[in-house]
Parts: sequence; C-alpha cells; structure tokens
Amino acid sequence: MPVLDRFSLDGKVALVTGGAGLYGRFVAEGLAEAGAFVYVASRNLDNCRALASELSEKGLSASAAELDLSDPGSIDALYRRVMGEQGRIDILVNNAVLRPMRGYEDPLEAFRTSMEVNAVGVFDITRTFAEAMKERGEGSIINISSIHGMVGPDFTLYEGTNMDAPPDYFFHKAGLINLTRYLASKLGPYGIRVNCVSPGGLFNYQDGRFVERYNKSTFLGRMAYGEDIKGVVVFLASDASKYITGANIPVDGGYTAK
Repeated sequence: MPVLDRFSLDGKVALVTGGAGLYGRFVAEGLAEAGAFVYVASRNLDNCRALASELSEKGLSASAAELDLSDPGSIDALYRRVMGEQGRIDILVNNAVLRPMRGYEDPLEAFRTSMEVNAVGVFDITRTFAEAMKERGEGSIINISSIHGMVGPDFTLYEGTNMDAPPDYFFHKAGLINLTRYLASKLGPYGIRVNCVSPGGLFNYQDGRFVERYNKSTFLGRMAYGEDIKGVVVFLASDASKYITGANIPVDGGYTAK
C-alpha cells in the first residue's frame, strides 16, 4: 500500500468527545478530512450541531451528539446510537475536559466534580466503546492530555495576569497519560491501540504578558494553533501508526524537551 494511503480513514467511524471545543473542533475536522464519519459530541448540543453542519457544508461526514460524561446513562445512550446507526466504532478520541477549578484555593467540591468527568467519565466511555472494538479485533483510542500532565506548573508565566494553573487539571492530565499505558496493555491483545497526545498551550488571545513569556519558553517561539493537532491525531487514528501503542506524543513546540 502506498504510504499516503495508510493515512486514509475512508470507511472509518470516529467519536470525538468535547468535539466542539477549542481543540476538539480541529480534531473532528482533521478526522473528517481524512475520510472518517465523525460524531461530534459534548454537553453543548447546539455547538456540536453548528460544527457538524459546517463540516457537512464542506462535503465532509459528521453528526452532532449530546454527551454528558458525568452521566453513565448518557454514555450508554450514545453507544447505542452509534452502534445502531453505524454498527461499528473505529476511533475514539477522549478530548473532553471539565475545568471547574480556577486555582489552588478553590473549594474541594470543585475537585470532586472534576473527578466525575475527567477520571470516572473518561474511563467509563473508553471501557464502553472498547467493547465494540474488541468484537471486531481492532480500533484506535486517542487520549488528549497536556504538557501539564508531563511537567509541573511554571507560575511565573501567570504573574500579573488573572490566569492560574489549577491543580485538578495537572492531576487528571498526568493520570490520563498513565491510563493510556494501562489500556494499551489491557486492550492490545484485542488489536486495539491506545495512544496519547499532549498539546502545549493553545493560543486563544490570552493576556499578552503570558503569551510573550510562553513563546519564549518554547523552541519554536510560539503557542500552539488548533491546526497543529490535526496531523498527529490522524496519524494515530490511521494505519500509518499500526505498530504504535502506549505512546505519549508531545505537540508543544519543544516546551517539554528542555
């Protein structure tokens, strides 16, 4: 098979959680551009519908879906819908993240709320959809972590701004990287690959002081753009990465390579 053909996702079915978010919309678009039918799922169904419509207008295949990761019933309903409509799931991208904490001093209840989605919910949806992959003997699960799961916070980046680095985010993103390794080991015998992508800071018109400091902390001298995540996700979803599992790939302009 020609090497570029190995990147094709024609005939594949993908689910992207948090699919209408800052990174999620680019993940969904990239998978659809590579040929997959993509379910764009999140709690905000209107945003998912808007993105699915946008992709459809470009001649791509996508559908909106409502998903609340804190509700097992919502996960089961989405699983039944995907199986009923498509009869298969080839790609699961765990991109959704709930960020109830804004800083170290926030109420403990905010941390508990975070656990329900970013830990329990992620495991629940992965285990649920992995069952369909196990039956077919193949599949690709891609977890979207963060460089904040790999390194500690640099609080000097936020000085003089209203930005902060909340502890729950660091906790869950680090856990997701090792959960990736666990699942790669557990599901490997069924032909299911599980990998992780750890993006760096995404430019979203943050405080200029933060942006300037962050840019200087990377080898490439800039923050990430949404387009930067497309290629690595399509690679991990496709046969181009058929012998890669349990890996964590930083997409961070060199931030963690220092």
